[in-house]
Amino acid sequence: MPRGQIEHANLTVTDIDRSAALFERLLGWHERWRGPAMLGGETIHVGDETTYLALYTNPDARGGYAKGVPLNHVGLLVDDLDAAERIVIEAGLEPFSHADYEPGRRFYFLDWDGIEFEVVSYG
Repeated sequence: MPRGQIEHANLTVTDIDRSAALFERLLGWHERWRGPAMLGGETIHVGDETTYLALYTNPDARGGYAKGVPLNHVGLLVDDLDAAERIVIEAGLEPFSHADYEPGRRFYFLDWDGIEFEVVSYG
């Protein structure tokens, strides 16, 4: 049976530089690649050596997604939840739905385009 993992998710955002900067600070990631997208627009891949977000934009990108559209949320694992929350707040975004649960802690935030992220820490 094959084994696998999520390699990347591709998200449309209105400002790829702003979004990439947030994930670089929040997750300790770096820009892996930048260039024109296959069907127009521009893409930045920001991540580590095995996982990344492909942040895509074009002149028609509008943001303002409704909660749960186009997806419920993207989960991000961090080793310091309190430090991660400070970075989200410093970016001008609002954490919500904080919870302690077995086996960890979490909060959520909506980015500037309305995409929901869950930030979780175990241990």
